[in-house]
Amino acid sequence: MAAPKKGRSASAQSRPGRALVLILIAIAALTGGMFASGHTTPRLGIDLAGGTSITLTAKNEPGQPNAINKTNMDTAVDIMNRRVNGLGVSEAEVQTQGSDNIIVNIPKGTNSKQAREQVGTTAKLYFRPVLTTEVSGADKSATPSPSTSSSSKATDKATDKATASPSSSSSSSVTPSATATSQGRAVTDALKADSSPSASSSASSSPTPTPSGSVDPATAKLQAAYTALDCSNKADRATAGDGAKPADPTVACGQNGSGQWQKYVLGPAEVAGTDIKKAGAVFDTQSAAGWKVTMDFTSGGSKKFAAITGKLAQQQPPQNQFAIVLDGEVVSDPSVAQSLSGSAEISGSFTQTEAQDLANMLKYGALPLSFKESSVTTVTAALGGEQLHAGLIAGAIGLALVILYLVIYYRGLSAIAIASLLVSAVLTYVLMALLGPAIGFALNLPAVCGAIVAIGITADSFIVFFERIRDEIREGRTLRPAVERAWPRARRTILVSDFVSFLAAAVLFIVTVGKVQGFAFTLGLTTVLDVVVVFFFTKPLMTLLARKKFFASGHPWSGLDPKRLGAKPPLRRTRRASAPVDTKEA
Repeated sequence: MAAPKKGRSASAQSRPGRALVLILIAIAALTGGMFASGHTTPRLGIDLAGGTSITLTAKNEPGQPNAINKTNMDTAVDIMNRRVNGLGVSEAEVQTQGSDNIIVNIPKGTNSKQAREQVGTTAKLYFRPVLTTEVSGADKSATPSPSTSSSSKATDKATDKATASPSSSSSSSVTPSATATSQGRAVTDALKADSSPSASSSASSSPTPTPSGSVDPATAKLQAAYTALDCSNKADRATAGDGAKPADPTVACGQNGSGQWQKYVLGPAEVAGTDIKKAGAVFDTQSAAGWKVTMDFTSGGSKKFAAITGKLAQQQPPQNQFAIVLDGEVVSDPSVAQSLSGSAEISGSFTQTEAQDLANMLKYGALPLSFKESSVTTVTAALGGEQLHAGLIAGAIGLALVILYLVIYYRGLSAIAIASLLVSAVLTYVLMALLGPAIGFALNLPAVCGAIVAIGITADSFIVFFERIRDEIREGRTLRPAVERAWPRARRTILVSDFVSFLAAAVLFIVTVGKVQGFAFTLGLTTVLDVVVVFFFTKPLMTLLARKKFFASGHPWSGLDPKRLGAKPPLRRTRRASAPVDTKEA
């Protein structure tokens, strides 16, 4: 029975080489992947790489004096975070400051400019019927005819083959006018003729009946706004439709397919951005439209969209068009030939970046508040570089003290500990470099602190293992059995210790925000690597070296000298002396 057990033990001790080869192959593969990807250094956070710090101040909406509150501010922070993360910007920080300010820190990177443009964009989307439209301001002189064509189109992706992909050229009739009186008459006529809104919307937003020959105040105000609106003027575009509620008619500006600015009178909103379930940017290979944004509606949104397009299909141009209005600006004004449902798309002269930006904003929803940029500051990496330099010096001093302690106290065993620390450092560096482009991880100062703290955690695992081996030698065992008997006890202690460290890092990562998460992430990563290194490198290497005469014989400089450790002599059984036998009696 003893022979098979001895064979299994010898077989188990012959496997350390496999574990070492396995971890070396893993290191070589990860390092090769790092060089192949071209990301040979970790991505840096704003404190180390520099970047842009933006202060956004919330604005009160007309008719909503209490809109600026903690709930809406927290919602805005969450949406901004998702927008920036959707662009792949690493280590961006979005947090509130005071009661009405949001601070956005964006590190330097390929998408930082896009992130700056998107964080403060409200992205309130509405589908409104077009009541009347014309080329505005200075662009009138460039208008070749009183009608213009838009490159936008509406598409239905319903399963019914009869309406699978209807589209029509959006030929919007412009109502040119030479005087303010004719413009005002156009608005009045459009409001009277408008039958597209739903019954509920019409009841709440239609002009109040007035005596014949008079105009109600709401219509008069809309007439005046439309007459005075010059969409070729940036200031007018910025204030067009300010204060208008979704259920009210409003004026807006937008560019047509020829790049000219048009002004619109739009009816009440029939479909809102909250009715969109999914949005994405795709390249249209079937036409010359190029990039477009596709939208899938919720079940409720699909019904609303079908209802409004069914009504618009019965109208004459331009009242058979609906305007897709984003933050008060018309981004598309497709015409409708029949009722549509299910999905829609926005197409036009989009670049890839513009289409992706719009889809990103629609996907993550509109901000509950409007914001203005109070300040934009460029952050340099000089201060962070100085702090990093000081931190690296502190880390080097700490590492040197750890190595000095290991050499003095453990002597030859310190070579195993130092080699394990080097393997752990290589793995940590390579993984940080690869995780930058993979998940957006960026190295900041707290993350560097986490890596420095991990030195102590890793060294603690070696010390636990070495002390267990020494305890076995003190009991009188030789080195090779001492290593195998010490490992199960050391393994349990190491796993419990690393589990506690990883749990603390996970909790810290979940409950904190910003840079502290960098510390927690690095601490958790290095804790996992500590387990990998101890199991696949330190233990196998110790098993191999235990076969060497320098360690097995207990050389004074091996750190395992039985005399220095106060080892007991080997325990041996002694037989009790038997009673003398009387030969005569025998």
